[in-house]
Amino acid sequence: MPLPAQPIRLHRFGLSGHSHRVELFLSLLGLPFEIVEVDLRAGAHKAPEFLAKSPFGQVPAIEDGDIALADSNAILVYLAGRYDESGRWLPRDPLAAAEVQRWLSVAAGFLNTGPGAARLVTVFKAPLDHDRAKAIAARLYGVMEAHLAERGFLAGPGPTIADVALYSYTAVAPEGGVSLQPYPNIRAWLARVEALPGFVPMPRSAVAA
Repeated sequence: MPLPAQPIRLHRFGLSGHSHRVELFLSLLGLPFEIVEVDLRAGAHKAPEFLAKSPFGQVPAIEDGDIALADSNAILVYLAGRYDESGRWLPRDPLAAAEVQRWLSVAAGFLNTGPGAARLVTVFKAPLDHDRAKAIAARLYGVMEAHLAERGFLAGPGPTIADVALYSYTAVAPEGGVSLQPYPNIRAWLARVEALPGFVPMPRSAVAA
């Protein structure tokens, strides 16, 4: 596997699942990286120097040499394409690649507006509709539970960036009032991700799970 000429800089907020999925993937790939904490409460994400890396002012963002890239799913695609020569994490077969992309869309949609939004309400006091977010989460996890009954990972027999993208907010879904007890297949899948070499856990908030 090729390595970057210097450690990749990961600009993150520690309790962000979007940030964690990038940190997790960097670790799973065994790439050297350094963490730069972005103080969202102080407005650091709105500073001109950060907006130059992430024009929408969102974490995470990475710097890989002279490349600056934002958006967690885009970063996963970039890292897989540049540093995973095996094609394990982002398959080159068109159908397999499409399956991964489908789950990346789920991560940006149902996961974000369901479990992610529910956690924003309970952990960060965001003015969102908590009942709606939990209803979306129930729909998402009903589909995932059935899907994972037939396979070990989301997009095939082995892990891909689809699993990385869905893991973080699912692991802390109970912090948002979304129980994972009804979903044994999802809980088994979480355990399989956590058993991967290089796994790093998603930081928990002060909210009791």
